[in-house]
Amino acid sequence: MAMTKWFFEPGHTAAEFRARHMMVTHVRGQLKNVQGTLEVDPDKPEEARVEATVDATQVYTGQPQRDAHLRSADFFDVDHHPTWTFVGSRVHQVSGIEFEVTGDLTVRGVTHPVTFDVTYLGQWDTPWWEDGRDLGPRRRAGFTATTRINRHDFGVNWNDVVGRGGVVVSPTVDVVVDVEAVLEPGETAA
Repeated sequence: MAMTKWFFEPGHTAAEFRARHMMVTHVRGQLKNVQGTLEVDPDKPEEARVEATVDATQVYTGQPQRDAHLRSADFFDVDHHPTWTFVGSRVHQVSGIEFEVTGDLTVRGVTHPVTFDVTYLGQWDTPWWEDGRDLGPRRRAGFTATTRINRHDFGVNWNDVVGRGGVVVSPTVDVVVDVEAVLEPGETAA
């Protein structure tokens, strides 16, 4: 097999994050409009390449005031850093469907290496609708990627103190990315 090229379908690809709030619960947020590409040879997955861009201006937590605060310079500073990027540079196959993908994550203009635990969910030929017509079938593949980061590593340092020495927002943030990748036209998948 040779490298196959896939693109992330933005309507079905999203990133979610979760951080502890007020020491007692988690706040979750979503980032839609995730754009990305994957190049992979199924016979040599360790040579795969992945790139993704997240639109941080569209953060959604379900509470407009909190969303505005997250977009501000206290957190994501989207006026100066509207996107986040990930460029995968190393893939290690753990099992038939599990991988570790290591690369550079850039948030707020700060780049650090991060490893995502990736689960391959399979492939399927599906309809492909454009302008009200089914131009399919198109091959889709699914993946779920998870990691935990320290937000302070990326300059996301805002916080406040609550009673008994607690903080409003934890330094650790769990990240989950659900990817629906679509095989580029003209490509053949195994």
